[in-house]
Amino acid sequence: MDAPFYSFDSMHVAAAVLGAGVIVAYWLPRFFSGREPAASGLLILIGFAAFSFFPAMPRALSPIANPGIWEHAAEFAVIVSLFGTGLRIDNLSSYAQWRPTARLLLILMPITIFGVATLGWAFAGMTWAGGLLLGAVLAPTDPVLAGDVQVGPPTEGGEHPVRFTLTTEAGLNDGLAFPFVYLALLLAAQGTDPAQWGLEWFLRDVLYRISIGALSGVALGWLLGRVLFVLPKGNPLADTGTGVVALAGVIMCYGATELVEGYGFIAVFVAGLVLRRAEAHHEFHGRLHGFNEAIEHAVTAALLICIGAALPTLWPYLDWSYMAIGIALIFLIRPLGGMLALAGTDFKLREKLVVSAYGIRGIGSIYYLGYATSHADFENAKELWAAAAFIILVSALVHGLSAGAAVERVTEEAA
Repeated sequence: MDAPFYSFDSMHVAAAVLGAGVIVAYWLPRFFSGREPAASGLLILIGFAAFSFFPAMPRALSPIANPGIWEHAAEFAVIVSLFGTGLRIDNLSSYAQWRPTARLLLILMPITIFGVATLGWAFAGMTWAGGLLLGAVLAPTDPVLAGDVQVGPPTEGGEHPVRFTLTTEAGLNDGLAFPFVYLALLLAAQGTDPAQWGLEWFLRDVLYRISIGALSGVALGWLLGRVLFVLPKGNPLADTGTGVVALAGVIMCYGATELVEGYGFIAVFVAGLVLRRAEAHHEFHGRLHGFNEAIEHAVTAALLICIGAALPTLWPYLDWSYMAIGIALIFLIRPLGGMLALAGTDFKLREKLVVSAYGIRGIGSIYYLGYATSHADFENAKELWAAAAFIILVSALVHGLSAGAAVERVTEEAA
């Protein structure tokens, strides 16, 4: 029997939907605000709507069945984004500039992690390991979806303290959430007695891995700067305008750091900071940022559509308790914890409100959850994926549609 003239090959369906979905999601907001971060929510909704017409597609993209695929795709997106975030920052002149960031990392992040974990245990019946994992997964703000609230591209300025704080927080808290992910894995494997794992966790997963991540980023960022701007003398790679070598260096930095058990996310962000100091006013930094950003947007758009496509397989595991935790995180825990963390800083009240409110959740959460569920069996794994997808969707819609305007307003008032 002859094959039908028209067929619906899954690969072709995916290609058509991905391409059309990205175009529509980036095009439609131009009729209203012109702010591309608004596209993040649309990308998820388009993926959900389009793939719902093809029942086999959501099952194929289910993170419950294939967490490893999601882990590695999100890992690459976060690597590229963190390097670009470090590359954006022009001014590292004073500790006072970093003080709000330090308070968000040292005060707000633990509040967020343990607040979400407690709600997971109390209201969703999660184990402490599952609750802690959910808190660690959702604590980092996302460097991938937060471009509209960050500082401007290299050499273009725009480094208002609010933007600087949101940028540096997003750059560092992805890596700093990892110790808590490892803590959740230890709880799942060895129980809740700290005597069994506490010292090992602190020395290895906190002190060693953070230190190695930072040192590796400094060393390899400096080396990449020499390769791009100094050697060979009179004919450096930066003069050719190619960003491929720089991106390859970032991937090398991540892989090398992970091979010696450091946190690669910290390393690539620090490498971006250090590389930015090499020939600080060279136009190559701007070209590299544009090249990096194009890759970041392409990978992120595909991931967001896939999140939407997977939603039908996740909804059965999303009940009111997980939805309540997500709403509490976005509208209570992050804003109130942020206000507490920023108390005593030089920020005005409205600036504190903006920084506290706009902790965008996204691709980093996918990576951490994919990593954890690929490396250990969690009793609540299906519910964790459903909750993460719901929270990313709500954050993309609420923050994506309002963050750019809110940050722009507060920074223009101070100008």
